[in-house]
Amino acid sequence: MLRQLNLRDFVIVDVLDLSFEPGFTVLTGETGAGKSILVDALALALGERGDAGVVRTGASRAEITAEFDIAGLPPLQDWLAGQELDDDGNCLLRRVIDSSGRSRCFVNGRAVSAQQLREAGEFLVDIHGQHAHQSLLKASVQRELLDGYGAATDLARRVADEFRQWRKGDEQLATLRHDLGTAAALREQLSWKVDELRALQFDTDAWAALQAEHSRLANAVNLGGGVVFALDLLSEGETNASSLLNSVSARLAALVEYDAGLGATLDLIESAAVQLQEAGHALRQYSDKLDADPARLAEVEQRIGQVLDAARKYRVKAEDLPDLLDQAQRRLGELAGAADFAGLEAQVKTARAAWLHSAQQLSAARITAAAALERHVSNTMQQLALAGGQFSVALMPLADGSAQGLEQVEFLVTPHAGVAPRSLAKVASGGELSRISLALQTAVSQVAGVPTLIFDEVDVGIGGGVAEIVGRLLKDLAQSRQILCITHLPQVAAVGEHHLQVSKVTRDHQVVSHIAALTATDRVDEIARMLGGVTITPTTRQHAREMLGD
Repeated sequence: MLRQLNLRDFVIVDVLDLSFEPGFTVLTGETGAGKSILVDALALALGERGDAGVVRTGASRAEITAEFDIAGLPPLQDWLAGQELDDDGNCLLRRVIDSSGRSRCFVNGRAVSAQQLREAGEFLVDIHGQHAHQSLLKASVQRELLDGYGAATDLARRVADEFRQWRKGDEQLATLRHDLGTAAALREQLSWKVDELRALQFDTDAWAALQAEHSRLANAVNLGGGVVFALDLLSEGETNASSLLNSVSARLAALVEYDAGLGATLDLIESAAVQLQEAGHALRQYSDKLDADPARLAEVEQRIGQVLDAARKYRVKAEDLPDLLDQAQRRLGELAGAADFAGLEAQVKTARAAWLHSAQQLSAARITAAAALERHVSNTMQQLALAGGQFSVALMPLADGSAQGLEQVEFLVTPHAGVAPRSLAKVASGGELSRISLALQTAVSQVAGVPTLIFDEVDVGIGGGVAEIVGRLLKDLAQSRQILCITHLPQVAAVGEHHLQVSKVTRDHQVVSHIAALTATDRVDEIARMLGGVTITPTTRQHAREMLGD
C-alpha cells in the first residue's frame, strides 16, 4: 500500500508531505484547487511521461517521492530482487524532472530507466481516470478489460507475439515462392559478379598509392625540369643562393669583431646556409631516382583503367567496390539459405499451429470471463439506478483470426428491460456510461492484483441516491484494497474513512496548492461546503453531520 507521498516544486505545490492509511481515503476541494495534482504526481512517480511543464514556476526542478509497503507483494519483491533493487519489504519510487525537461528515475535509491519505473509501478497502483468512460467506447479498451478480468493479459500478449512470428514467416514464404522462378538466374548473376570483383583484387589503400604513383610517372618530365631549375638557383648555377649566403656570412663574420650584436643575425644566416645545402642534397638525390619509365606508366594506367571500368559497369565509385562485393556475397548467401523452401514451410506451419493453440486457449478464457463479467456488471447496474439493465459481452468470430485472437470483443448494454442489447456507444447516455464505467472498473479492480486503487472523479455525471451507492461500492472495495478517491460528491466523501482536503493558499506572493488531513469538525464543514456552496449554514452543517453519521 501507499504509505507516503512527498512533492517538491510540482506544478503549484511547493512542499507537500502526505501520509496515507489503509482503507478508503477521499480527497475533496474546490474546483481548480488542484485535486488531480496528487494523481498526476503519483503517475509520474510510477513512470508516466513528464516534461518541464510540471516544474513550479521559478523552481529549478520538481521532485516526487512515493513510498510503498510491499510486505504483501511477493511478485514485486521477486522483481526487485531480480533487478538488484530490493530493500527489505519497502519500495521507494523517486522521480526528478528539471526545468529543461530532463528526467531521472530511482527505485530504492538506485538510478533506473523509466521503463523499469513503469514495470515496478504496475505491481503497485491502478489509476482510474475521470475520462475512463470515454476510452471505454474503444474496442481495444474493451478487449483489454475483458482479458484483465479473466487474468488472460499475459496469454493475450503471447497470442499477439505468436501471430506476428507466424505472419512474418508467411510473408517470407510468399516472397520465396515469388522469387523461385528467378532465383537460379539471380544466383548465377551474383556468382559471376562476385567472381569478377574478387578477381579485380581491389584494395582501398593500394588504390590511393596507385593513383599517387600514376601522378608521379605521368608528370616525370615536369618534375625533372622543376628539380633542375631549383638546383640551378639554389646551388649549381653561376649565381646561386648558396654562394650569396656564404658571401653574406663571411662579411658579417668580419663585422662581428666590431659589434657582437650582429652575432645572432650571423647565426641565423649560417643556419639558413646549412639548410639550403641540405635541400640541395635532397633535390640531387630525388633527381637521381626520378625516372620517366614509360613501361611502368603504361602498366599503372592499365590497372587504373580496369578499376574504373568495373566502377562504371556497376555504377559506383571506385572506393565503393569492396562494399559492392560484400553486398553481393551476402545476397548470394541469403539465396542459398532461402533455397530450403521445405524447411521454411515447415517452420511457418509450426508457427501457425502455436498461434492457433494459444488463440484457442484465449478464446476459452474469454468465454469464461465474459460470463462472469456479465453477471458482475449487471448486478452492479441494478444498484446504480439502472434497474432492469443488462450488460453483455459479444465475442464475434474472426474468419482468419488476428493478433488479438480468434474473435472481436464488443461490450453491449440493455439500459432498460425489454430493449435489445446494443453497442455501448449507441445506447448509453453520458450519465449511464459513467455508471457502467464505474461498475466495470470496480469489477476489474476486484480481480486485479494491485493493492492500491485510485479513482479520479469517476463519479462525474452521477448524483443523488446513486452517489450514495457509489460511495458504498468503493467502501466495500476498500475492505481488501487501499482506495483513494478524488470526488466532488458529498455522498461519496461522507463514507470515506479518511478525508484529505485540497485548497489554495498564498505563500511568498505565489498561489500554491495545499493538502491537509481533516479533523472530524473540519470534515463536517467540508461536507457542508460540498452540499451548500460558499455559504455554510447551520442546516447544511446538520445535514453534513447526518451524512457522516454523527
